[in-house]
Amino acid sequence: MAQRSAPEALIIGAGHNGLVCACYLAAAGVRVTLLERRHVVGGAAVTEEFHPGFRNSVASYTVSLLNPRVIADLRLAEHGLRILERPLNNLLPLADGDAFSARVDSGGLREEVARFSRRDAERLDEFQRMLEIVADQLRATLLETPPGPGGGIQAVLAALRLGQRTRALSAVSQRDLHEIFTRSAGEILDDWFESEPIKALYGFDAVVGNYAGPYAPGSAYVLLHHAFGEVNGRRGVWGHAVGGMGAITQAMAAEARRRGVTIVTDTEVRQVQVRAGRARGVVLADGRELNADMVIANVNPRLLYLQMIDAGDLDQDFLGRIRRYRCGSGTLRMNVALAELPRFHCLPGEGIQPGHQAGIVIAPSLDYMERAWLDARQHGWSKRPVVEMMIPSTMDDSLAPAGQHVASLFCQHFAPELADGRSWETCGAEAAERVIDTVTDYAPNFRANILGRMVLTPADLEREFGLVGGDIFHGALGLDQLFSARPVLGYGAYRGPLKALYMCGSGTHPGGGVTGAPGHNAAREILRDLKHPRRGHLSL
Repeated sequence: MAQRSAPEALIIGAGHNGLVCACYLAAAGVRVTLLERRHVVGGAAVTEEFHPGFRNSVASYTVSLLNPRVIADLRLAEHGLRILERPLNNLLPLADGDAFSARVDSGGLREEVARFSRRDAERLDEFQRMLEIVADQLRATLLETPPGPGGGIQAVLAALRLGQRTRALSAVSQRDLHEIFTRSAGEILDDWFESEPIKALYGFDAVVGNYAGPYAPGSAYVLLHHAFGEVNGRRGVWGHAVGGMGAITQAMAAEARRRGVTIVTDTEVRQVQVRAGRARGVVLADGRELNADMVIANVNPRLLYLQMIDAGDLDQDFLGRIRRYRCGSGTLRMNVALAELPRFHCLPGEGIQPGHQAGIVIAPSLDYMERAWLDARQHGWSKRPVVEMMIPSTMDDSLAPAGQHVASLFCQHFAPELADGRSWETCGAEAAERVIDTVTDYAPNFRANILGRMVLTPADLEREFGLVGGDIFHGALGLDQLFSARPVLGYGAYRGPLKALYMCGSGTHPGGGVTGAPGHNAAREILRDLKHPRRGHLSL
């Protein structure tokens, strides 16, 4: 009897989740080809030169959510990945020239909070315990497949595990969990604290990648989504990948090639081939056709189902829900080459200080964040935007010439689409000037020392990286688009509505961020289906 050849998979998009999925499949004997539209693998997690002599993580810019199992299984450290911990998680400059330093150790943070409110300092440990208990519930689901209708015994078991974990919580923690998923971050923080700096520290995480103010219902979950990370085994810590975020995806690509994965760049997929309700391969932009046993999409679900698949091949109810799938995180990204280190009012003295190596958050209060959001709704962008600045060259001298620096500016709120016939192509420069003005108010030498800049508006993020509406999470992290309902209820288990079509990107559980979890989970489900090829998703 002739031996059956190894199954073949085509993965659309060599971002980090596509690379992770490819590695796990290849290790199990699947022949995998990764197809990447851009000239380099990595998706939004790439390091590129944006000004002569200056390199930076041009889109995704910091590390914490990358799953430890993925790091270990893909041997990323052996491929050269090194992550440095920030000495301070965040520095929040305040209007009076003072600053709030978010220290990594809880004791140091408590002392800092006490400078503004002794009552808040006394409540801090209790709040952090509450948040950690709730975050543990999320951590427990990261590498699990969400249960869904029609999911069979695996879905039933997953639902039972979820229920058992929830029942094991105290009544108080169950109420906390419910509030985190349903209330706004602003309401919760106002209930817990009285001083603005500590509320601003946590409130910033509620608006990162979230086109909403901190008082929007559901924004507390976005805060939680940023709370489950770790660096080098230390929870709650953020870090810098030496060489930029591209060091992560280059290490993944090295492991993928070691496992036999074929990676092809400068290759755009135009369409998924569908015959008799089954994905059979892809059609490339140059007209070539590639066939495979399965197609795996590491792209935003709206891109996949609205641009790469003929509408006639999809159920109309599903298609309507994908059209309503919410994308647009209100994000503008800027990379800046600097002649010298920014000198902040709150960081007097010479040379690099721990505050320069933190995430420098310009958003001193919840009210500031709310006004930024309202500005964007009315005008298209914030008059006083929320800005997080990272200066990675203070920790990694490979990114800039000696004595000079690169800065990453992550900015909210900028409307995904502008009204009144305006476009980001014509308005991007004006919006960028608002960002530079805002930073210069806190660091007076900033504007004068800009040697070059790269501005990525929401439209640029979509065009360059496939982030629809500039959405860094491949879809809003709302309760209607989470877990079993990401991207659509009934298709939360990484399987699309067509046979042999899978999803492995951030538009699936557990959502956005450089985690690797969607790629890991999708590979597990594909391998389960391959064990039973005569039934289910891969049946002929």
